Amino acid sequence: MAVIETGVEELSRLVSSGVRIVDVRETDEYVSGHIPGAISAPLSALPEHIEAFDQSGTTYVVCQAGGRSMRACEFLDGNGYSVVNVAGGTGAWMSAGYDVVFGNEPG
Repeated sequence: MAVIETGVEELSRLVSSGVRIVDVRETDEYVSGHIPGAISAPLSALPEHIEAFDQSGTTYVVCQAGGRSMRACEFLDGNGYSVVNVAGGTGAWMSAGYDVVFGNEPG
């Protein structure tokens, strides 16, 4: 099955509704600015962070530009998770001027 994608504009409308967002960038990238509410689960250690993904609903997966999150989505989709790749990633989110959270906490 093909991975579903959405853009940052659509994600910005969903953030306030409490959708699950997982950022698969490395920890130092996450700390330097992430989407509000995003949980960190680095792609390099994805199997160890599988609990970050919603088994009963949809998880929006983000990285810097969309490549790593697509790889994560392909892995997760193949393991029965409902995931949506965020095209353009955090870079597009920041470029669009949306709020960003700094530090280790999802915000």
